[in-house]
Amino acid sequence: MQKLSKWILKTIGWKACVTAEEPKKSVICVAPHTSNWDFIIGKLSYSALGREASFLMKKSWFFFPLNYFFKIIGGVAVDRSKRNSVTQQMVYEFNARETFHLAITPEGTRSLVDNWKMGFYYIARDAGVPIQIAYFDYAKKEMGIKALFYPTNDEQADLAKIQEYYKDVKGKFPAKFNLSR
Repeated sequence: MQKLSKWILKTIGWKACVTAEEPKKSVICVAPHTSNWDFIIGKLSYSALGREASFLMKKSWFFFPLNYFFKIIGGVAVDRSKRNSVTQQMVYEFNARETFHLAITPEGTRSLVDNWKMGFYYIARDAGVPIQIAYFDYAKKEMGIKALFYPTNDEQADLAKIQEYYKDVKGKFPAKFNLSR
């Protein structure tokens, strides 16, 4: 799959650029998220690097036979019908696995948002894992991982530092990307 992913990326003119090592466990903060293509480019890029990442999906999507497909591509079912904390569900997943990488888009949608959702941060902090700073830059046709970031419990200062990594990155639809502060 890795060779096929590399070939597809090269064919469409994209490249993967990584300047940070992959830890055994991490939350992958992926931004900007302005298009459905982000998922495809992200999965191809991460596969081309020989890495695997999971992502969150509503539990209601995990029914036969789709449940098998979603599990194969890294889907993690999230039960929102109960008053369970998604953060606690994911901390449990991190504790139950030897290796685990969970990709989360802090915007939570492809539409323009005023503020980033902090779930990615809380999951990383509570699970005691670093955050991989991942990006899609459509101007450069590049998906990459810039750094590892370790939460310090100073949410506002940490968010400002994390968002600093994205200041020059261009999403597919730049008008839909906002670095909230």
